[in-house]
Amino acid sequence: MSKMQRFIEGFNRVTISRQLYRIYTVVVAVPILLIGSFLLMYTHHMMSNYYMDLLKSDNYRVRDILFDITREVYAISKDISFDGGVRAILAQDFENRQDYIHAVDQNGVLNQYAVTYAEVSKIEIYTDNPTLFNYKQFVQTDESIQGTVWYQQAMEQAGVFWQAIPWEDGYRDNKWDLCLVKRIQLINSPYHAVLVIHIDANYLRMWVDSTEYSTVLSVDQGAVFYSSDMERNGKGQPLFIEFEEPYFQYTGRAKIDGRQCFVNLSTLHAYQSGSKIYISTLDKYGYENIWNILRICGLIIVTALLIPGILIHFFTNYFTGRVSLLRQEMHKVSNQDYELIPAFRGNDELSEAFGDLQVMVGNIKEQEARAYEAQIKEQELLIRQQEMEFKMLASQINPHFLYNTLETIRMKALTAGDREAATAIKLLGKSMRYVLENVGTSYTTLAEEINHVEEYMKIQQLRFGDRIRYKRKVEEGLILENYQILPLLLQPVVENAVVHGLDEAEEGGTIVMSVYVKSPDETEFLFIDVDDNGCGMSEETLNRLRTDIEIRDMSRSKSIGLYNINQRLKLHYGEGYRVHVYSEQGTGTRVRLMIPTEKMENGKR
Repeated sequence: MSKMQRFIEGFNRVTISRQLYRIYTVVVAVPILLIGSFLLMYTHHMMSNYYMDLLKSDNYRVRDILFDITREVYAISKDISFDGGVRAILAQDFENRQDYIHAVDQNGVLNQYAVTYAEVSKIEIYTDNPTLFNYKQFVQTDESIQGTVWYQQAMEQAGVFWQAIPWEDGYRDNKWDLCLVKRIQLINSPYHAVLVIHIDANYLRMWVDSTEYSTVLSVDQGAVFYSSDMERNGKGQPLFIEFEEPYFQYTGRAKIDGRQCFVNLSTLHAYQSGSKIYISTLDKYGYENIWNILRICGLIIVTALLIPGILIHFFTNYFTGRVSLLRQEMHKVSNQDYELIPAFRGNDELSEAFGDLQVMVGNIKEQEARAYEAQIKEQELLIRQQEMEFKMLASQINPHFLYNTLETIRMKALTAGDREAATAIKLLGKSMRYVLENVGTSYTTLAEEINHVEEYMKIQQLRFGDRIRYKRKVEEGLILENYQILPLLLQPVVENAVVHGLDEAEEGGTIVMSVYVKSPDETEFLFIDVDDNGCGMSEETLNRLRTDIEIRDMSRSKSIGLYNINQRLKLHYGEGYRVHVYSEQGTGTRVRLMIPTEKMENGKR
């Protein structure tokens, strides 16, 4: 038994309500859950990629902004560090304050850059020249400044680097700026100078800030110098960074401040320096937005499951209730209780089944009434049968009396020397005996049936003399005794040939009976052909005869014998077996009986 057959067999063992629930589970619930789960995963994946792509785009935007700023500030630092007036001030020993102030005021390069470029908040030049003091962009170094990391790094390297440097505003709040730091080379001077250019934090905020994302910026391993959330300034990056990697980047999810966020971190190599600026772009609400969408999708899936489930539940209760009611009424009928409910809800197949049940109950009641009437009639028939038994006992002597009488007449004919009359009486007696013995019987042998035909033809030859001849052709090796046939089947066919086929024949009339076996298809048939060489029939007459054989017309007296034979063949052997008539005017007529041998054999050939 296949798996499908076992499944169907197990399915049919449970009640209809469970079958409906199983159908709902297999057809509705499982597909919705599978498709819904796939859609949820696909939506989560698609939305995550969508938010990641937007996050990357914003990160690239910030990188481009920082790259442009660092490149421009680098150009400013290059102009200032190579300016001759600035170098002259840094290397000169001033005798008084007025000369120093006058020299600084006369140099307009520093003032020009500070005013022209919005990204620069301030420019500072730190120097250890003792004749200089804090004035405008020039700052006298002290031990606190000389002890800073950025100042010591500037003293050690000649190139530009970037540093997050803290400072206090007027309210003594700590601020952090991204600063370019560069040592100014003073030729033939014992003094040292360091250029520091501060990037304006407000300028960064104006260009970097986004309404959707948070940005965190830091340089090298230093503290954060810019953050959309200003409380993070001066602290470390919220994400782990591999500082040894030259181009470290990370895209994914991270838990920041107790919230799941989408993050994208990339590395920017500051223009013409070895410093690396780390740019972190955070989406604090994307993850939550995705889950809100997934919750809505999940609610839709649950609704898609619940609504059909509720409908199936109510329909199942309604349907099984009607089925149970129908089953209850059928059970009543099976217990011979024919008092059904007057009406059945609905107008579907169950209602039609209940209607059929009502019809069946009506038929049963009618049959019971008929059976009761039949019992009464049966009693009447028993009484009549008892009366007829006496009559039958008296009539049993009639056939014997008839045979004895014919035999007495035959003997008197022989005594009188009339052998022809004696022969005729003998043939008539044998023919009548065959007919009487086979009335009511189902079968006789083909040999006995053909012998009866030959006795009939002998009587006809006594009547017509040489006008009629009879021939029998039996296939060689065919044993007629091994085949059973309906009695009194062939004699009417031969009689029909004598009466109608040879009616107008003055002499030379011949009837030929042919018996043979053939297999026109896979089935073996016994063929019995009765041919006469009479006048034959026209096509119109033949068609009418064939119709009369199939459909009995009570107004006609002809073809009754062939009609009866045709009906007996169809009733006994099946609808496909019947009398076949073939005729051609001026040539003769053939009547053919074709019977399957498997329904005739009574032994082996």
